[in-house]
Amino acid sequence: MSASLSIIIPAYNEAVRLGKSLPAILIYLKEQAPGAELIVVDDGSTDNTAEAARQALSHAKNVRTSVISYQSNLGKGRAVRLGLFASRGDVALFSDADLSTPIKETQKLVEPILRGECDLTFGSRALDRSLIGVHQPWRREQGGRVFNLVVRLATGLPFWDTQCGFKAFRMGVCRPIIEGATIDRFGFDVELLYVAARAGLRVKEVPVRWDHYEGSKVNVLSDSFKMLSEVGLIRQQARRGVYDKAIKAVHELIGR
Repeated sequence: MSASLSIIIPAYNEAVRLGKSLPAILIYLKEQAPGAELIVVDDGSTDNTAEAARQALSHAKNVRTSVISYQSNLGKGRAVRLGLFASRGDVALFSDADLSTPIKETQKLVEPILRGECDLTFGSRALDRSLIGVHQPWRREQGGRVFNLVVRLATGLPFWDTQCGFKAFRMGVCRPIIEGATIDRFGFDVELLYVAARAGLRVKEVPVRWDHYEGSKVNVLSDSFKMLSEVGLIRQQARRGVYDKAIKAVHELIGR
């Protein structure tokens, strides 16, 4: 990788998982992206997530590391944006703390950006389901399919899996989109993709390997309604011009 890379890990009560995932990320970066940056954002955890992260990162070599921690649980979307704001890489990627998408899949998202083909890339479980090793429980998987169908109908986005927690950004042009985003919880992925597409950025859905791990913070029944509500909010805000400033800023950056 010829450009600088930042990896952001949003974490809420993930002390146990970080003890395993952060060393794996550090090994990968040492081999594939020396000089990269790894940022953990502790989203108001009630366990010792921040301390576990600091301990796991304490022996990092050739990788810049930092832990952002605050007391209130603000939501995954806010945690991701705070990590992206703090990043210094030309390309920034966020990943779920459990590494359900293996960190070795990073190059699938980063290389199209480095080649100048894309501005925002994101992992997908839907494009090639043979890459899924361990599936989610049937009800959760079907719920995800229904949600993404609703997203396609409501937003006009052509993508089949907006919720995979593995997305990369060319920060030079994506920063206004991140700054203009408002959704802090479940619908934040959809908002970022929607505004990026509206702004004319090159967005690509990429099939990645993926495994389900127990311990998801999402409740299929109650949270599905919240996610759908946030998709509706995105449409309302688009009509009210909430995203116009961010879209204009992107147009100025890309010369439209």
